[in-house]
Amino acid sequence: MTVVRRAHERGITTLALDAPERRNALSAQLVGELADALTECGKDGDVRAVVLTHTGNTFSAGADLRDPPDPDVLVALLRQIVELPKPVVARVTGHVRAGGLGLLGACDIAVASQEATFAFTEVRIGVAPAVISLPLLPRLDPRAVARYYLTGEKFDADEAARIGLVTAAGEDADDVLAPVLDGLRRSSPQGLAETKRLLTAKVLDTFDRDAADLTALSARLFSSAGAREGMTAFLERRDPSWVW
Repeated sequence: MTVVRRAHERGITTLALDAPERRNALSAQLVGELADALTECGKDGDVRAVVLTHTGNTFSAGADLRDPPDPDVLVALLRQIVELPKPVVARVTGHVRAGGLGLLGACDIAVASQEATFAFTEVRIGVAPAVISLPLLPRLDPRAVARYYLTGEKFDADEAARIGLVTAAGEDADDVLAPVLDGLRRSSPQGLAETKRLLTAKVLDTFDRDAADLTALSARLFSSAGAREGMTAFLERRDPSWVW
């Protein structure tokens, strides 16, 4: 049963994360299917750009704690989005948590409706937003990201736009998205590819420099006693032992 749906219209391929019963959590299956779909889009001359969106009320709840992807595989997916020679645009009309925010950071453009909410919840289960920092830290406001990384607070679409997590927010995500897609359709494939290369150079430098260390950090934290307590508490719908 597929968990990534594909549609195509006038040069734009839409990839929809389609595991709403699991809140589109980043399982090994979902990460693998998304990577395969992006590879196909990269090779398809009829694809001018990719829209990454979701079914249900959650864009992605982050790593699937029952079937988490290997950290190296998640890094490879994030890098694939950054390196794809075609723009990738996130369309968000629901909640985004933890690892799901890494997908937004890897995209070139992101739009959100006012229904969207965001939170870096890793600290609340005893881990850190390690791997997803590769595309996020070069793009986010440093003071704001310190606050939201350290507290796990929820914030809205307007705040996400203010700190650089999304490009623009509005009542209707499709209204915000329409001029973006029109611009992409009017742009040449060569122009888009070379311009994206300019825009992502510093992000890819971060991958080259930090990916191995952050992958190791992620693996170490997820195997720790603190993370086991945090994840168990989350699955049991109770506070972990450290909450005062």
